[in-house]
Amino acid sequence: MNKFYLTTPIFYINDVPHIGHAYVTVAADILARYYKEKLGEENVFFLTGTDEHGAKIAEAAKDAGKNPKEFADDIVPKFEEAWKLLNIDYSHFFRTTDPRHEKKVSEILQKIYNKGLIYEGVYEGLYCVGCEKFLAESDLVEEKCPLHPNLTPVHQKEKNYFFKLSEFKKDLIGWFEKGTVEILPKSKKSEILGKLRDELKDIAISREGVSWGIPIPWDGKQTIYVWVEALFNYYTATQFLENKKDFWPADVHLIGKDILWFHTVIWVALLKAADLELPKSVFATGFFTINGAKMSKSAGNSISPKELVDKFGVDATRFLLVSRFPFGQDGDFSFEKLTEAYNAELANGLGNLVSRVAKLCESADFTQNSDSDSHVENKEEYDSAINDFRLEDAASIVWGRIGELDRFVDSEKPWELVKRRDPKIKSVLAHLVDGILEISGILRPFMPETTERIEKQFSEAKIKSAPPLFPRI
Repeated sequence: MNKFYLTTPIFYINDVPHIGHAYVTVAADILARYYKEKLGEENVFFLTGTDEHGAKIAEAAKDAGKNPKEFADDIVPKFEEAWKLLNIDYSHFFRTTDPRHEKKVSEILQKIYNKGLIYEGVYEGLYCVGCEKFLAESDLVEEKCPLHPNLTPVHQKEKNYFFKLSEFKKDLIGWFEKGTVEILPKSKKSEILGKLRDELKDIAISREGVSWGIPIPWDGKQTIYVWVEALFNYYTATQFLENKKDFWPADVHLIGKDILWFHTVIWVALLKAADLELPKSVFATGFFTINGAKMSKSAGNSISPKELVDKFGVDATRFLLVSRFPFGQDGDFSFEKLTEAYNAELANGLGNLVSRVAKLCESADFTQNSDSDSHVENKEEYDSAINDFRLEDAASIVWGRIGELDRFVDSEKPWELVKRRDPKIKSVLAHLVDGILEISGILRPFMPETTERIEKQFSEAKIKSAPPLFPRI
């Protein structure tokens, strides 16, 4: 692997950033930082951004007394500010209103149309305004969209253009079974293949009467269905940004599980129809509940990134988001649970170890050996966890190492060695300092600011005490 390209979803701007947006974006940033260290910063491309077209945005803009572009221009900075707050070091922030994207998507869709894979028809059926998605009866739960149970799907009948998705059924099954495009976690692969073996219908790829979108190139009365043009952001960004063409195909699309069908079946078929290379993998993250309840705007229980940072700090927030449960599974958040984890693992764990060792070094007048080179234990296991997107396992390896060093301190009792000026104190402290630098090195993608502080403190010839990394709360 010489290059690595990863993407987050491009987030729909009908809502401000919340913990769900932050979770997948922090995870992507951790992966990007890891691969930057491994491959070099210039060989990693990390794309995030916003999805800004569609009927729902036009409606929200109207309610706000603005035109859609003004509305988008007001909301987008809230995402940029949230990612800056969380120290997200993305390569490019993508907006689907970028004229360069609109031009590329039009060219691609025209190519697919010219190949005879798009035809005119009439869509009649159900449509969920909340997720801007056409629904089959089988998608409903108690006659409602499972993602928007407070909204009644509307009956829609309109002239549309359809993409011949059904022609790709056999190929899609083959690509997913063989791992040409890897669907992760593996349970999601089984889910998609199970649905694919049922009837696969052609899909509408345009909207009639929705003006806020990219016009169909051969029919100006229709606009491209928001999901179709938005998916192409992952490809178009590599085509109009400088020196990015070699990054396609993407190594991994990180997404929410609710948009997995779009990012596997529909996205892969559209790419193949356009004669473009397929992404290597798609990883679906789980859903969150807050105190056991579904997170929603109407319930007023969403948590913003700022609330977390104000309480825990930037690096603690990053760590707590990705270490609470297996990446790719559902999980429940609460401030109580996060506070408990913060105190146990950060204040009493990493922070206490760093403070204890620094104080011992200062008391013993320990001189750091400039030739010291910490050996990273369990590095292969750690690398494997990161490469397999098991971020919580990578974090647990670090905390296992912290536990080992704590036990070493308790068994060696270095404070007693200091009191009696035992020469053994030098080797004991050298081992502990090397261990802390090792921990810092592998924690760097998770907690960049904290590890910078640790490395500065423990790389000095004379190590001195410093304020606690994580004060108890």
